[in-house]
Amino acid sequence: MDGSGGVVANLILFAVVCLAPTVLFWCALRVPKLLEWVREKRASPQPDGPPIERVAADLRRVHRLLAGYPSGTPAARRIGTRQAYDELLTQACRQVGVPHRLGELPEGMDREIERLRVEQSLRERGLAVP
Repeated sequence: MDGSGGVVANLILFAVVCLAPTVLFWCALRVPKLLEWVREKRASPQPDGPPIERVAADLRRVHRLLAGYPSGTPAARRIGTRQAYDELLTQACRQVGVPHRLGELPEGMDREIERLRVEQSLRERGLAVP
């Protein structure tokens, strides 16, 4: 029996010696991909869109435009600027997690009230908006 036990041990050793280079080469090919995958999973998510500081600066700039239009300014310009302002408010809300209904409400008093509510909510979260 001692002879057959030695044969089995030799076969196992032979299999390990034959397979080890293949397994090591396979691992060498897979480990960099695995490490990259782990880094991607652990990396912090990048925000969609421009930095919040730029959005806040754009909000202030567009708000000044809206407030500074003289009474004879064409309606198309006012509407376009107000839509740009609403889009910037929407971007800011998305980035800081403020719920809003700007896209749902038609132009008028309800939408103006929603703008004021959104501006206040953004201020409460530390965003310097007008």
